[in-house]
Amino acid sequence: MTPGDILRLGLLGVRGRRARAALSALGIAIGVATMVVVTAIPAAGRQALADRLAALGTNLLRVQPVSVGEDPTILPAESIAMAGRIGPVTSVSAVANTHAVVRRSDLIDPNDGSGLTVLAARADLLPAAGATMQSGSFLTSATSRFPVAILGYEAAARLGYASVPPSGRVSIGNRWFSIGGIMAPAPLAPELDHSVLVGWDAARTNLGFDGHPTVLYVRAREDAIDSVRAVLPATVYPALPGLVQVSRPSDALAAKREGDRTFGALFLGLAAVSLLVGAVGVANTMVISVLERRREIGLRRALGAHRSHIRAQFLTESVLLSALGGAAGAVTGIVATAAYVTWQQWPLVIPAGPLAIGVAGALAAGVVAGLYPAIRAARLTPTEALATV
Repeated sequence: MTPGDILRLGLLGVRGRRARAALSALGIAIGVATMVVVTAIPAAGRQALADRLAALGTNLLRVQPVSVGEDPTILPAESIAMAGRIGPVTSVSAVANTHAVVRRSDLIDPNDGSGLTVLAARADLLPAAGATMQSGSFLTSATSRFPVAILGYEAAARLGYASVPPSGRVSIGNRWFSIGGIMAPAPLAPELDHSVLVGWDAARTNLGFDGHPTVLYVRAREDAIDSVRAVLPATVYPALPGLVQVSRPSDALAAKREGDRTFGALFLGLAAVSLLVGAVGVANTMVISVLERRREIGLRRALGAHRSHIRAQFLTESVLLSALGGAAGAVTGIVATAAYVTWQQWPLVIPAGPLAIGVAGALAAGVVAGLYPAIRAARLTPTEALATV
Protein backbone atom coordinates (compact mmCIF):
# COMPACT_ATOMS: atom_id res chain seq x y z
CA MET A 1 0.00 0.00 0.00
CA THR A 2 1.19 3.47 -0.87
CA PRO A 3 1.06 6.39 1.61
CA GLY A 4 -1.82 7.79 -0.47
CA ASP A 5 -3.82 4.58 -0.01
CA ILE A 6 -3.24 4.68 3.76
CA LEU A 7 -4.31 8.35 3.89
CA ARG A 8 -7.52 7.60 1.98
CA LEU A 9 -8.32 4.73 4.33
CA GLY A 10 -7.78 7.00 7.33
CA LEU A 11 -10.05 9.67 5.83
CA LEU A 12 -12.68 7.04 5.11
CA GLY A 13 -12.73 6.03 8.77
CA VAL A 14 -13.11 9.67 9.86
CA ARG A 15 -15.86 10.48 7.34
CA GLY A 16 -17.78 7.34 8.19
CA ARG A 17 -18.24 8.42 11.81
CA ARG A 18 -18.47 12.21 11.55
CA ALA A 19 -20.28 12.97 14.82
CA ARG A 20 -17.92 10.80 16.85
CA ALA A 21 -14.90 12.23 15.03
CA ALA A 22 -16.07 15.81 15.71
CA LEU A 23 -16.53 15.14 19.42
CA SER A 24 -13.14 13.43 19.64
CA ALA A 25 -11.41 16.33 17.89
CA LEU A 26 -13.19 18.85 20.12
CA GLY A 27 -10.96 18.15 23.11
CA ILE A 28 -7.83 18.69 21.03
CA ALA A 29 -9.34 21.88 19.55
CA ILE A 30 -10.07 23.31 23.00
CA GLY A 31 -6.51 22.67 24.15
CA VAL A 32 -4.91 24.28 21.10
CA ALA A 33 -7.32 27.24 21.15
CA THR A 34 -6.55 27.83 24.82
CA MET A 35 -2.83 27.74 24.13
CA VAL A 36 -3.14 30.28 21.32
CA VAL A 37 -5.37 32.64 23.30
CA VAL A 38 -3.35 32.64 26.52
CA THR A 39 -0.15 33.44 24.65
CA ALA A 40 -1.47 35.81 21.98
CA ILE A 41 -3.55 38.11 24.20
CA PRO A 42 -0.71 38.89 26.68
CA ALA A 43 1.63 39.39 23.70
CA ALA A 44 -0.83 41.86 22.18
CA GLY A 45 -1.15 43.68 25.51
CA ARG A 46 2.63 43.93 25.87
CA GLN A 47 2.92 45.24 22.32
CA ALA A 48 0.22 47.85 22.97
CA LEU A 49 2.02 49.00 26.12
CA ALA A 50 5.36 49.05 24.31
CA ASP A 51 3.84 51.14 21.50
CA ARG A 52 2.38 53.55 24.02
CA LEU A 53 5.68 53.92 25.86
CA ALA A 54 7.51 54.31 22.57
CA ALA A 55 5.16 57.14 21.61
CA LEU A 56 5.82 58.86 24.93
CA GLY A 57 9.52 58.03 24.89
CA THR A 58 11.25 55.06 26.47
CA ASN A 59 14.40 57.15 26.90
CA LEU A 60 13.18 58.79 30.10
CA LEU A 61 15.22 58.38 33.29
CA ARG A 62 13.81 59.45 36.64
CA VAL A 63 16.40 60.54 39.22
CA GLN A 64 15.65 61.08 42.90
CA PRO A 65 17.53 60.92 46.20
CA VAL A 66 17.17 58.06 48.67
CA SER A 67 16.91 59.18 52.30
CA VAL A 68 18.75 57.25 55.00
CA GLY A 69 17.67 57.71 58.59
CA GLU A 70 15.84 60.82 59.72
CA ASP A 71 17.87 63.32 57.68
CA PRO A 72 16.51 63.64 54.12
CA THR A 73 18.97 63.48 51.24
CA ILE A 74 18.95 66.66 49.17
CA LEU A 75 20.21 66.90 45.61
CA PRO A 76 22.50 69.84 44.87
CA ALA A 77 20.88 72.82 43.17
CA GLU A 78 23.44 72.41 40.37
CA SER A 79 22.39 68.80 39.67
CA ILE A 80 20.08 69.85 36.82
CA ALA A 81 22.84 71.61 34.91
CA MET A 82 25.29 68.81 35.75
CA ALA A 83 22.98 66.17 34.29
CA GLY A 84 22.54 68.25 31.16
CA ARG A 85 26.32 68.16 30.52
CA ILE A 86 26.27 64.38 29.91
CA GLY A 87 26.86 63.92 26.19
CA PRO A 88 23.93 61.66 25.17
CA VAL A 89 21.43 63.60 27.34
CA THR A 90 18.97 65.52 25.18
CA SER A 91 16.89 67.31 27.83
CA VAL A 92 16.62 67.69 31.61
CA SER A 93 13.86 69.07 33.78
CA ALA A 94 12.98 68.87 37.44
CA VAL A 95 10.37 69.33 40.16
CA ALA A 96 10.86 70.01 43.86
CA ASN A 97 8.63 69.52 46.86
CA THR A 98 7.90 72.89 48.46
CA HIS A 99 6.13 71.28 51.47
CA ALA A 100 3.40 73.92 51.14
CA VAL A 101 -0.29 73.22 51.65
CA VAL A 102 -2.81 73.86 48.87
CA ARG A 103 -6.45 74.66 49.60
CA ARG A 104 -9.33 75.67 47.38
CA SER A 105 -10.35 78.38 49.84
CA ASP A 106 -8.67 80.19 52.70
CA LEU A 107 -11.69 79.24 54.83
CA ILE A 108 -10.62 75.57 54.83
CA ASP A 109 -8.52 74.17 57.67
CA PRO A 110 -4.94 75.41 57.08
CA ASN A 111 -3.62 71.88 57.63
CA ASP A 112 -6.02 70.20 55.17
CA GLY A 113 -4.09 69.82 51.93
CA SER A 114 -6.40 67.11 50.47
CA GLY A 115 -3.40 64.79 50.20
CA LEU A 116 -1.89 66.93 47.42
CA THR A 117 1.73 67.94 46.95
CA VAL A 118 2.85 71.39 45.86
CA LEU A 119 5.79 71.10 43.48
CA ALA A 120 8.04 73.76 42.06
CA ALA A 121 8.34 72.97 38.36
CA ARG A 122 10.54 74.14 35.54
CA ALA A 123 8.96 75.44 32.36
CA ASP A 124 10.39 72.58 30.25
CA LEU A 125 8.81 69.84 32.40
CA LEU A 126 6.08 68.64 30.01
CA PRO A 127 8.25 67.27 27.17
CA ALA A 128 10.81 65.85 29.59
CA ALA A 129 8.22 63.98 31.69
CA GLY A 130 6.10 62.90 28.71
CA ALA A 131 3.08 64.81 30.02
CA THR A 132 0.40 66.85 28.23
CA MET A 133 -2.21 69.42 29.12
CA GLN A 134 -5.94 68.68 29.29
CA SER A 135 -7.00 72.30 29.36
CA GLY A 136 -5.30 75.66 29.70
CA SER A 137 -1.58 76.09 29.19
CA PHE A 138 1.54 75.10 31.10
CA LEU A 139 4.07 77.41 32.70
CA THR A 140 6.33 79.46 30.48
CA SER A 141 9.51 81.36 31.21
CA ALA A 142 7.34 84.42 31.77
CA THR A 143 4.52 82.95 33.89
CA SER A 144 6.97 80.94 36.01
CA ARG A 145 7.79 84.17 37.83
CA PHE A 146 4.19 84.90 38.78
CA PRO A 147 1.75 83.15 41.16
CA VAL A 148 0.26 80.75 38.62
CA ALA A 149 -0.66 77.15 39.51
CA ILE A 150 -1.04 74.13 37.23
CA LEU A 151 -3.26 71.36 38.59
CA GLY A 152 -2.46 67.69 38.08
CA TYR A 153 -5.26 65.47 36.81
CA GLU A 154 -6.20 64.00 40.21
CA ALA A 155 -5.45 67.24 42.02
CA ALA A 156 -7.98 69.07 39.86
CA ALA A 157 -10.62 66.46 40.67
CA ARG A 158 -9.98 66.73 44.41
CA LEU A 159 -10.13 70.51 44.30
CA GLY A 160 -13.37 70.40 42.33
CA TYR A 161 -12.20 71.65 38.93
CA ALA A 162 -13.09 69.85 35.70
CA SER A 163 -11.70 72.63 33.51
CA VAL A 164 -9.87 75.90 33.95
CA PRO A 165 -12.33 78.45 35.41
CA PRO A 166 -12.20 82.03 34.11
CA SER A 167 -11.03 83.43 37.43
CA GLY A 168 -10.20 80.31 39.40
CA ARG A 169 -7.56 80.37 42.10
CA VAL A 170 -6.24 78.29 44.94
CA SER A 171 -4.54 79.13 48.20
CA ILE A 172 -0.96 77.82 48.47
CA GLY A 173 1.01 78.61 51.58
CA ASN A 174 -1.60 81.27 52.48
CA ARG A 175 -0.99 83.02 49.14
CA TRP A 176 -3.41 83.12 46.22
CA PHE A 177 -2.34 81.50 42.95
CA SER A 178 -4.43 81.74 39.77
CA ILE A 179 -5.14 78.47 37.93
CA GLY A 180 -3.39 78.44 34.57
CA GLY A 181 -4.20 74.90 33.40
CA ILE A 182 -5.07 71.29 34.19
CA MET A 183 -2.78 68.45 33.13
CA ALA A 184 -3.87 65.23 31.47
CA PRO A 185 -2.95 61.95 33.20
CA ALA A 186 0.84 61.45 33.12
CA PRO A 187 1.51 57.67 32.82
CA LEU A 188 5.30 58.06 32.99
CA ALA A 189 5.21 60.43 35.95
CA PRO A 190 2.13 59.52 38.01
CA GLU A 191 3.30 61.66 40.93
CA LEU A 192 2.38 64.72 38.86
CA ASP A 193 -1.28 63.65 38.81
CA HIS A 194 -1.59 64.27 42.56
CA SER A 195 0.35 67.53 42.56
CA VAL A 196 -0.15 71.26 42.12
CA LEU A 197 2.72 72.79 40.16
CA VAL A 198 4.00 76.36 40.51
CA GLY A 199 6.83 78.08 38.70
CA TRP A 200 10.43 77.60 39.86
CA ASP A 201 10.97 81.33 40.42
CA ALA A 202 7.48 81.86 41.88
CA ALA A 203 8.18 79.13 44.45
CA ARG A 204 11.38 80.93 45.48
CA THR A 205 9.57 84.24 45.84
CA ASN A 206 6.30 83.17 47.46
CA LEU A 207 6.97 79.82 49.15
CA GLY A 208 10.53 80.05 50.42
CA PHE A 209 11.81 77.38 48.00
CA ASP A 210 15.58 76.82 48.31
CA GLY A 211 16.22 75.64 44.73
CA HIS A 212 17.12 72.01 45.49
CA PRO A 213 15.28 69.64 43.11
CA THR A 214 13.48 66.55 44.38
CA VAL A 215 13.09 64.63 41.10
CA LEU A 216 14.99 65.01 37.84
CA TYR A 217 13.53 63.89 34.51
CA VAL A 218 16.34 63.11 32.11
CA ARG A 219 15.94 62.27 28.40
CA ALA A 220 18.83 60.61 26.58
CA ARG A 221 19.49 58.87 23.30
CA GLU A 222 17.99 55.37 23.37
CA ASP A 223 21.22 53.74 22.22
CA ALA A 224 23.05 55.25 25.20
CA ILE A 225 20.33 54.97 27.84
CA ASP A 226 22.16 52.34 29.92
CA SER A 227 25.43 54.26 29.86
CA VAL A 228 23.71 57.47 30.95
CA ARG A 229 21.88 55.62 33.69
CA ALA A 230 25.16 54.27 35.01
CA VAL A 231 26.87 57.68 35.31
CA LEU A 232 23.91 59.77 36.50
CA PRO A 233 24.27 59.12 40.28
CA ALA A 234 27.90 60.23 40.39
CA THR A 235 27.14 63.16 38.08
CA VAL A 236 24.22 64.70 39.95
CA TYR A 237 25.57 63.99 43.46
CA PRO A 238 29.35 63.38 43.35
CA ALA A 239 29.65 63.35 47.14
CA LEU A 240 27.11 60.56 47.74
CA PRO A 241 26.27 58.74 44.50
CA GLY A 242 25.00 55.73 46.44
CA LEU A 243 22.07 57.81 47.70
CA VAL A 244 20.75 58.51 44.22
CA GLN A 245 18.17 56.23 42.62
CA VAL A 246 17.64 56.10 38.85
CA SER A 247 14.65 54.36 37.31
CA ARG A 248 12.98 54.31 33.91
CA PRO A 249 9.68 53.20 32.34
CA SER A 250 11.20 50.01 30.97
CA ASP A 251 11.51 48.76 34.57
CA ALA A 252 7.72 48.95 34.94
CA LEU A 253 7.36 47.23 31.58
CA ALA A 254 9.67 44.43 32.72
CA ALA A 255 7.60 43.96 35.89
CA LYS A 256 4.42 43.75 33.85
CA ARG A 257 5.99 41.18 31.54
CA GLU A 258 7.05 39.11 34.55
CA GLY A 259 3.44 39.09 35.74
CA ASP A 260 2.27 38.10 32.27
CA ARG A 261 4.74 35.21 32.25
CA THR A 262 3.47 33.99 35.63
CA PHE A 263 -0.16 33.91 34.53
CA GLY A 264 0.86 32.66 31.08
CA ALA A 265 2.54 29.63 32.65
CA LEU A 266 -0.64 28.87 34.60
CA PHE A 267 -2.85 29.03 31.53
CA LEU A 268 -0.38 27.05 29.45
CA GLY A 269 -0.64 24.34 32.07
CA LEU A 270 -4.42 24.38 31.67
CA ALA A 271 -3.99 24.16 27.89
CA ALA A 272 -1.70 21.13 28.32
CA VAL A 273 -4.35 19.46 30.49
CA SER A 274 -6.92 20.16 27.78
CA LEU A 275 -4.66 18.53 25.20
CA LEU A 276 -4.24 15.52 27.48
CA VAL A 277 -8.00 15.18 27.91
CA GLY A 278 -8.42 15.49 24.16
CA ALA A 279 -5.83 12.77 23.58
CA VAL A 280 -7.68 10.48 25.97
CA GLY A 281 -10.87 11.14 24.01
CA VAL A 282 -9.16 10.27 20.73
CA ALA A 283 -7.70 7.09 22.23
CA ASN A 284 -11.11 6.06 23.51
CA THR A 285 -12.64 6.66 20.10
CA MET A 286 -9.96 4.62 18.37
CA VAL A 287 -10.27 1.68 20.81
CA ILE A 288 -14.03 1.58 20.25
CA SER A 289 -13.43 1.86 16.51
CA VAL A 290 -11.17 -1.21 16.61
CA LEU A 291 -13.84 -3.20 18.47
CA GLU A 292 -16.56 -2.13 16.05
CA ARG A 293 -14.48 -2.82 12.94
CA ARG A 294 -13.18 -6.28 13.77
CA ARG A 295 -15.00 -7.69 10.75
CA GLU A 296 -13.37 -5.12 8.46
CA ILE A 297 -9.95 -5.89 9.93
CA GLY A 298 -10.46 -9.63 9.53
CA LEU A 299 -11.67 -9.26 5.95
CA ARG A 300 -8.71 -7.09 4.99
CA ARG A 301 -6.27 -9.49 6.64
CA ALA A 302 -7.90 -12.42 4.79
CA LEU A 303 -7.49 -10.54 1.51
CA GLY A 304 -3.77 -10.12 2.11
CA ALA A 305 -3.32 -6.94 4.15
CA HIS A 306 -0.25 -7.05 6.37
CA ARG A 307 -0.24 -6.14 10.04
CA SER A 308 1.76 -3.03 9.20
CA HIS A 309 -1.05 -1.93 6.86
CA ILE A 310 -3.66 -2.27 9.60
CA ARG A 311 -1.43 -0.51 12.08
CA ALA A 312 -0.76 2.36 9.66
CA GLN A 313 -4.48 2.71 8.85
CA PHE A 314 -5.62 3.18 12.44
CA LEU A 315 -2.62 5.31 13.38
CA THR A 316 -3.32 7.57 10.38
CA GLU A 317 -6.95 7.87 11.41
CA SER A 318 -5.94 8.90 14.93
CA VAL A 319 -3.44 11.49 13.66
CA LEU A 320 -6.05 12.88 11.24
CA LEU A 321 -8.53 13.32 14.10
CA SER A 322 -5.93 15.20 16.13
CA ALA A 323 -4.79 17.24 13.12
CA LEU A 324 -8.36 18.33 12.42
CA GLY A 325 -8.79 19.27 16.08
CA GLY A 326 -5.48 21.12 16.12
CA ALA A 327 -6.31 23.09 12.97
CA ALA A 328 -9.79 23.95 14.27
CA GLY A 329 -8.33 24.99 17.62
CA ALA A 330 -5.68 27.19 15.99
CA VAL A 331 -8.26 28.97 13.83
CA THR A 332 -10.62 29.38 16.80
CA GLY A 333 -7.83 30.77 18.97
CA ILE A 334 -6.76 33.27 16.32
CA VAL A 335 -10.34 34.44 15.73
CA ALA A 336 -11.00 34.79 19.48
CA THR A 337 -7.76 36.71 19.95
CA ALA A 338 -8.52 38.99 17.00
CA ALA A 339 -11.96 39.76 18.40
CA TYR A 340 -10.60 40.58 21.85
CA VAL A 341 -7.69 42.76 20.73
CA THR A 342 -9.99 44.62 18.32
CA TRP A 343 -12.31 45.37 21.23
CA GLN A 344 -9.34 46.54 23.33
CA GLN A 345 -7.87 48.46 20.36
CA TRP A 346 -4.60 46.56 20.63
CA PRO A 347 -2.40 45.36 17.78
CA LEU A 348 -2.92 41.74 16.73
CA VAL A 349 0.10 39.65 17.72
CA ILE A 350 0.08 35.87 17.19
CA PRO A 351 3.30 34.29 18.52
CA ALA A 352 4.46 31.71 15.99
CA GLY A 353 6.20 29.55 18.59
CA PRO A 354 3.18 28.68 20.78
CA LEU A 355 1.01 28.25 17.69
CA ALA A 356 3.47 25.76 16.20
CA ILE A 357 3.86 24.01 19.56
CA GLY A 358 0.08 23.70 19.90
CA VAL A 359 -0.37 22.13 16.47
CA ALA A 360 2.67 19.87 16.95
CA GLY A 361 1.33 18.87 20.37
CA ALA A 362 -1.98 17.95 18.80
CA LEU A 363 -0.24 15.73 16.24
CA ALA A 364 1.87 14.15 18.97
CA ALA A 365 -1.28 13.51 21.00
CA GLY A 366 -2.79 11.81 17.97
CA VAL A 367 0.22 9.53 17.58
CA VAL A 368 0.25 8.59 21.26
CA ALA A 369 -3.52 8.14 21.41
CA GLY A 370 -3.63 5.99 18.30
CA LEU A 371 -0.59 3.84 18.99
CA TYR A 372 -2.23 1.28 21.29
CA PRO A 373 -5.45 0.88 19.26
CA ALA A 374 -3.38 0.52 16.07
CA ILE A 375 -1.16 -2.16 17.62
CA ARG A 376 -4.21 -3.96 19.03
CA ALA A 377 -5.90 -3.94 15.64
CA ALA A 378 -2.76 -5.25 13.92
CA ARG A 379 -2.49 -8.15 16.35
CA LEU A 380 -5.89 -9.52 15.41
CA THR A 381 -5.63 -12.67 13.28
CA PRO A 382 -8.04 -13.10 10.37
CA THR A 383 -9.79 -16.03 12.07
CA GLU A 384 -10.13 -14.16 15.36
CA ALA A 385 -11.46 -11.04 13.66
CA LEU A 386 -13.91 -12.93 11.47
CA ALA A 387 -15.17 -15.09 14.32
CA THR A 388 -18.01 -12.65 14.94
CA VAL A 389 -19.17 -12.56 11.32
